[in-house]
Amino acid sequence: MEDIDSFVSTGTPYETKVPRENVFNVFMGKKSIFKDKDMLASSFMPDDILHRDDEITQISSVLAPAIRGYKPNNLFIYGNVGTGKTITTRFVLTQLSHVSGCGHGIKVVYVNCRMKNVADTEYRLVAQLLKEFGVYVPDTGISTNTLYKRFFEEVELYKGIIIIALDEIDTIFKKIGDDFLYNLTRIGSELEHAKIAIIGITNDLSFYDGLDTRVKSSLGEDTIIFKPYNALQLHDILIDRAKAGLYNLPDEGVINKCAAIAAQEHGDARRALDLLRVAAEISERHGDEWVEENHVDMAQEKIELDHIIETVRSQPKHSLALIHSVIKMNEENAKKNGWADRRLLTGDIYDKYKKICDAHAMRPLTQRRVSDLIGELDMMGILNTRVVSKGRYGRTRVISLAIPNNLMARVNNIINERFCN
Repeated sequence: MEDIDSFVSTGTPYETKVPRENVFNVFMGKKSIFKDKDMLASSFMPDDILHRDDEITQISSVLAPAIRGYKPNNLFIYGNVGTGKTITTRFVLTQLSHVSGCGHGIKVVYVNCRMKNVADTEYRLVAQLLKEFGVYVPDTGISTNTLYKRFFEEVELYKGIIIIALDEIDTIFKKIGDDFLYNLTRIGSELEHAKIAIIGITNDLSFYDGLDTRVKSSLGEDTIIFKPYNALQLHDILIDRAKAGLYNLPDEGVINKCAAIAAQEHGDARRALDLLRVAAEISERHGDEWVEENHVDMAQEKIELDHIIETVRSQPKHSLALIHSVIKMNEENAKKNGWADRRLLTGDIYDKYKKICDAHAMRPLTQRRVSDLIGELDMMGILNTRVVSKGRYGRTRVISLAIPNNLMARVNNIINERFCN
């Protein structure tokens, strides 16, 4: 048996391996299609907000008393996703915080209530508010009442106007109820040297109706509703962002296609910008210098598939167990019959769901509640349901999976991760 020394002594040549060139060098030599990619992000704050002059005027009119030292009215802002609620509100609040010469302080506190570990509990919400005043709060060990008292003290010491903007306020309301709103308004009423105004931003037009009577009474809010953008307005927004974000302005067909798709989906500016940005990314990966309409088609398909994955990932555990039940039944039918029966009955799915709950030490929901969850998953595009006639046996609802086959591996990974942790 030969060892390495024998090869060295006899001079047998080794095959020398040329070091691999840095894989990113090929990209360094290419000019990007993007001038400034951030300009096409839906979260980007432009210098001006197009087609929201009326809403800017309404918001600023409600908040204007703050520059004279008076408490503004509480304000609730409603509108569908992508109607410009957040970006317009933050634009006005930024300008308000820059007002000088009014003789007192104006502090703006913005909290996105959808952010995990920021505002998913009342404790974390108040801790986040205190953080805005430079107060560090540990994750545990302090009562929520103590946090509220400290917040009261910090606000009182500020001796100015505090505007608290709670974006997607409905998400925290669904988790912890409306006590936090009552507590904030109560603190505001007890302050002597400072004033608090609350801005709630939500997609849920029925949010206010769900509040407790005492909370409604203490809020006494103004209301502004953002209407969806139309195709022409979306066109202007896309042109404005594309000029700033891309080296080569796409032709009208591309812009119009993005605007038309988004206009059909409740006038969603986020959707329009996402379509253009993803289309540009696809164009760049293909080595093209221009964004074409076929890139928009590919972008639309990619976004829809990504949306399904994110929707599945965001589901609570019982909804995931329900999705898992449908997937398992399809797999079992395929093994038994050679094909997956996609017309499943609610009762059969419920039986499978209970078995999955038992296997993972979960307490199963009632069949009525599971039936409601099936309806919710249908609305989200995860399941398909339809009522069919069984002749003299009446009518029944059949359920099928709406997830494309090419996403099943990713969906199964999400389910496995959630049930293993």
